[in-house]
Amino acid sequence: MSGWVTIAGLGPGDEALVTPEVTAALEAATDMVGYIPYVRRIAPRPGLTRHESDNRVELDRAAHALRMASEGKRVVVVSSGDPGVFAMASALFEALENGPEAWLSLDIRVLPGITAMLAAAARLGAPLGHDFAAINLSDNLKPWALIEHRLRAAAETGFAMAFYNPRSRSRPHQFARALDVLRAACGGETLISFARAVSTPEESITTVTLDEAVPEMADMRTVVIVGNRDTRRVGRFVYTPRSAS
Repeated sequence: MSGWVTIAGLGPGDEALVTPEVTAALEAATDMVGYIPYVRRIAPRPGLTRHESDNRVELDRAAHALRMASEGKRVVVVSSGDPGVFAMASALFEALENGPEAWLSLDIRVLPGITAMLAAAARLGAPLGHDFAAINLSDNLKPWALIEHRLRAAAETGFAMAFYNPRSRSRPHQFARALDVLRAACGGETLISFARAVSTPEESITTVTLDEAVPEMADMRTVVIVGNRDTRRVGRFVYTPRSAS
């Protein structure tokens, strides 16, 4: 087959954080597939067809990309951040596993990107400098009971944590519950940072203690980073030492 599929990460927002490898793939593509706001980050050009879709049809989007590639098209599936972190790479391989055997012969590549979690951590200093866990707080694809179980387990074992999709309009109460779990497991003096729209003109960074945190500090454009018992401030920075106490 002459077509190919590349799953690419567009980074957290600033075009300077899109890797040259991803830029080259986009320039070579005949078709681009992705969630509406991510597709619209790429300017139209002659020879490129943009296929926009909703954020809850990941498997359909992945299958569409694979079908086009099997027809000889050069397809880039775009995600924000890194495509392997709560994004489209996993969905594409799930569609590949359940699709026609011929798709296994396609040229498929995954190109890394800078995640919102890592961009936020860099702005803060080094809050993820030791062991950490990344948890998606959305219950669209898994039950809230499982999220709460993982949240409590990570907190009780001393991981620093990064949370994606912390609080939406449809589930504002869940992040309040998450803060209660964190206070009980980590203690109220543990540092929590809210990094919103990192690397864009709307960027804002706030660090408080868990006792000071309120749910309204987070929305769906916010990455939340919670330290462990060793995480501390030095000047305007937050960091977690490489050695655990």
